[in-house]
Parts: sequence; structure tokens; C-alpha cells
Amino acid sequence: MEEKNELDTRYEVLKIALQEQNLSDFRENFLELHIYEQGQFYESLTEKERAQMYSYLSPKELADMFDSLEEDEDALKEYLEEMRPSYAAAMLSAMYTDNAVDLLNLLGKKDTAKYLSLMSPEAAAEIKELLHYEDETAGAIMTTEYVSILANQSVGSAMRYLKKEAAVAETIYYIYVVNDQNQLVGVISLRDLIVNEDETFISEIMSERVISVHVGDDQFDVAQTFRDYDFLALPVTDYEDHLLGIVTVDDIIDVIDEEATSDYSGLAGVNVEEVSESPLKASTRRLPWLITLLFLGMATATLIAKYEVLVSEASILAVFISLITGTAGNAGTQSLAVAVRRLAISDDKEKSFIRVLISEILTGLITGAVTGITIFGIVAVWKGNPILGFVIGMAMMAAITVANLAGSLIPMLMDRLGFDPAVASGPFITTLSDLTSVLIYFNIAALFMSHFQ
Repeated sequence: MEEKNELDTRYEVLKIALQEQNLSDFRENFLELHIYEQGQFYESLTEKERAQMYSYLSPKELADMFDSLEEDEDALKEYLEEMRPSYAAAMLSAMYTDNAVDLLNLLGKKDTAKYLSLMSPEAAAEIKELLHYEDETAGAIMTTEYVSILANQSVGSAMRYLKKEAAVAETIYYIYVVNDQNQLVGVISLRDLIVNEDETFISEIMSERVISVHVGDDQFDVAQTFRDYDFLALPVTDYEDHLLGIVTVDDIIDVIDEEATSDYSGLAGVNVEEVSESPLKASTRRLPWLITLLFLGMATATLIAKYEVLVSEASILAVFISLITGTAGNAGTQSLAVAVRRLAISDDKEKSFIRVLISEILTGLITGAVTGITIFGIVAVWKGNPILGFVIGMAMMAAITVANLAGSLIPMLMDRLGFDPAVASGPFITTLSDLTSVLIYFNIAALFMSHFQ
């Protein structure tokens, strides 16, 4: 709490320095902040205050902050557009290449070309090299600011080279070893360089077993490799093992966050990042799903209407409709969440399909049977009618089993068809479970009508 109060005080001092146009005080206090804190302060400013800030900071100083800035796409585009084009281009040139590419990908081709034309040929060439990689691949998230050395170098030579390149490298904890054709042949840690004698050759102490990813690999697969091996960075190669760049753990954290947000949005049937949108824009995003589910819900209402005679003859049946549909919907949503997670972490989807299917059927039967027996006892005592309790219990067991199966089967089928399984959202599974539950319930009830009259 004290740290927060101290940070708020610092922000107030910075704002006063801006208002009083006190350049030296602003720079001294701003540059003392951690780059994350700089970003938080920057985001709190008005456009006029930010414009003043641009005149106080060099493009390189602002680039350091932008490398860690976490804002939505619209805000980032707005920030770039309010800068002078030459200033924005200089800032992008000073950023780590992968982060600059992420920013440029938010813009149209015309704006991207404008900024590239204002950069130095070297900086523009590095950025263009990454821009052509397909989105959400290792190539799209890698950086070209890494350190590589030759196998026939000595430790002393490598250390001198590392000191020279460390200032522009995104990470120096791993140093990758290449041959004369720039093919990846090994890896060495910073610790290895420090503890070995200067005369030792790199080839003698390097590890030849290098875990790498291909430039075209999906970013989620790259994230899985990070998770499995606990690396801080991974080298990215082409089909001939040429070293093209590295992916660092900070970018993978962003990927994991992006994937989690995407999955949660799919499961909820809504964009969960819309918290700052206007009511009109948020409504526009949510309505398509709601209208689709409305029509699916109408199918359930039509089905209930079909059994209107049955309900009129035994009105007690209407009491338990929402209980059965609600419980089955909850079971289907649970199964869906587990299935999506299983698909995300499974390395052997082909062989696991039948096994998962059988497992979910058994899970549905067990949970359905326990729930069914419980509701049977409650209804039998409450209404004094064991037959009614049996009907409700059987319907509950069958509805839960079917919902459990649908919650697992639908995302697996979508995954096999090449679609994101997370879009088989919770609301969709719940509405579908309502439809099947009503069908099961009334068909079972019809068999025992004589006991309800």
C-alpha cells in the first residue's frame, strides 16, 4: 500500500513538471521509474500531455517504454498517429524488432510503408524481414536481436563479442552457436562462458542438443515447448537449420494470455476484452451470438409446446423442467471446459479420441446416476410419489450423460475440422442441452403417464 501511495506521489510530481514545463525535473523523475511504471503513467495522460512528453523524451527513451506497453490495439494506433511521423519512425527503429513489427501490424499497409520509408535502411530491412511471416507463428513473434557465436571461437573471444553485442540483444542468457553457414549447431549459457578459461574453445563446452522451433510453427505449439522445457528463450530455424531469430519468454507470456483470452471468449460466447467499449459497440459484438441462441432456444420452446397435452394432463411435470435442463446444461459446460483444455495440452489427439469419448460417457453415467438417485429420493419424499421420482431421476441421468457427451464431442469434432474448439461456447452447449433434456424428459414421462393422473 505504501509503495502504491509513493508511486501515486511520483505521478503527481511528473504531472506538475509537465504543467510547469519543467523539462529537467520531468526527465529526472520519469527516467527513474521502471519501464512498466512509465507505461502506466503514460496511459494516464491526455493527448495534450502526451504531446508535451514527446518533446521531452528521445525516441529511444520512449521506445524502451513502448517495448513493455500493454494496451488495446485502438489505443496503440492512436498513440502512433498523434506522434510526428519522423518521431514515431525513430521510436519504432529503436524498439526490439519483434515489438515494432507487432505495432506495425496494427496499421494499414499505407501507414506501415510511410514509417518504413522514414527509417534507416538497416532498421527497415530488419522489420521487413519479420513482417512477411504469417501471423501467430514462431516467425511472427521472434526477434532478430540475439547473440550467436562460432564453434571455433575461444571463450575469451566470445566474451569480448558478447560485451560488444549485449546492449542491443534482447537476452544474453543463452548464446547460440552456429557454423560458417549460420546453421545452428549448439548452445551455451552465460554461466558456461563465465566459469571456463579464456583459452577454451566453444566447441568443447557447448551443448550440441539444441531444442529449437521452426519458423512456421504455430505460436501455441511454441508456448507448449516453453512450458515443457522451462526455457527463457528458444532459437527459431528454417528447414535447413539456419538460425533466423529467437523467441523470448516475455513474448510467450503474451501468447499464453492471448490464447487464454481467446478460449475464455469462446467459452463465454462474448469478447471478454470489450470492458472498455461503449454500450453500443459492446451490444453490436454480443448480439449475433444472442440472436443465434434465441433461435436455438425457440426450438426448445417449440418442443415443449409439442408436449403441451402431456403437461396439461400432468401439470406436476412442468415443475421440474428447469431443474433438469439447468443441471444438464451445467454438466455440459463442465465437460466442454475440460475438453477444450484437454485439446490444448494433448500431444496425441488422434489416439485419444475414442478413449476420451468412452471416458466422458462413463463420467456422464456416474455423475448422472448419483444426481438421479439424489433427486429420486428428494421427489419421492417431497411429492409422495416414487414413480414421479423415478421419472425425474431417469431423465436427469440420461440428460446429464448426453450433455456430458455433447460437451466433449462437439469441441473434438470442431478441432478435427480445423476450427477453434473454444468457439463451441458455453451458452451454445447449454442451449443445446436444454433441447435434448426436454426431449428426453417428456419421452420418459410419457411412458408413465398413468401414474401422474
